[in-house]
Amino acid sequence: MKLLDLSSWWQALSSFDRIFWAIALLFSLLFLIQTILSFAAGDGDVATGDADLAVDHDGGIAYGFFTIKNFIAFFTIFGWTGIALSKGNVSKPVIILVALLAGVAIVAIMIFIMRSMSKLKQSGTFQIRQTLHKTAETYLVIPASRNGFGKVHIRVQGSLRELKAITDDQENIPTGKLVKVTGVIDENILLVTSQLS
Repeated sequence: MKLLDLSSWWQALSSFDRIFWAIALLFSLLFLIQTILSFAAGDGDVATGDADLAVDHDGGIAYGFFTIKNFIAFFTIFGWTGIALSKGNVSKPVIILVALLAGVAIVAIMIFIMRSMSKLKQSGTFQIRQTLHKTAETYLVIPASRNGFGKVHIRVQGSLRELKAITDDQENIPTGKLVKVTGVIDENILLVTSQLS
């Protein structure tokens, strides 16, 4: 009974409406599959998992307009916008134009979001200046008054690092003592103090 109702509903649609329904349903299904796969397997950060192909080969656009994800999003929005507008008293050329604009708009929004998110990612490259004002633990005794080098363990970007350190303190800083990084010398040596406040 329900299949018959679905068949009669489909037959009652105009050819114009059938095209939009076919596009909307097909690409909504693809969008759903893409979303499930993104959550289940990650978003294609490994070389074998991402089928997106940037058409711009000169590297000028990091997140290209012509990707599979954008293609699916474009036609999903295009189809549903066409369906929504065809229910009103709107001419076919206007429906097509507005549906095209809606598809382009969603792709532009996706590109903007992806570019914004990529700016939030850390490069993972260690920069010694990231240690400033952080607390470290002395690993090798740090001689007083810059009379030699010691070593400290410090956590930066989620990883523990062992770095050379010197101090202006008047007493040696013993192993295991917590110190505060107050400066960087020659881009590879930490200036530390045992005064944590």
